[in-house]
Amino acid sequence: MGSALETFCGQAYGAKQYHMLGIHMQRVMLVLVLISIPIAVLWIYTEHIFLVIRQEKDISSQAGQCSGWLIPSIVPYGLLQCQFRFLQAQNNVSPLMISTGITSASLAISISYWVNVLILALYIRFSATCKKTWTGFSKEGTENLINF
Repeated sequence: MGSALETFCGQAYGAKQYHMLGIHMQRVMLVLVLISIPIAVLWIYTEHIFLVIRQEKDISSQAGQCSGWLIPSIVPYGLLQCQFRFLQAQNNVSPLMISTGITSASLAISISYWVNVLILALYIRFSATCKKTWTGFSKEGTENLINF
């Protein structure tokens, strides 16, 4: 779902409708946070689902444990993908490389996603390069979610 931003942000940036990059990112972020809830529920029941489809008990158990530990990463991963695409559409990849380099070195996946999200959120908020494309959260970002 986050990859839709490549198209939306690319088109908005090409059309010089810079404020729409931020609006599109808000919409996708909201949709991804909301869809994270049923995904988390599904992952909670991974072991049971695997057993129902007759997977071996050991494999089902390990898959359930792995899924359980990854649940905290669902939301930041989705947000991170949005930020990546928002910045990529503007050909602004240096902060992506820096934040990924910093967080990949020593932190667990779930924590590194959150750190990436925070670093890029601060960059997007305060960077002069995003001044026209990110105008802040607005009500417009919550509209037309069904059409999106």
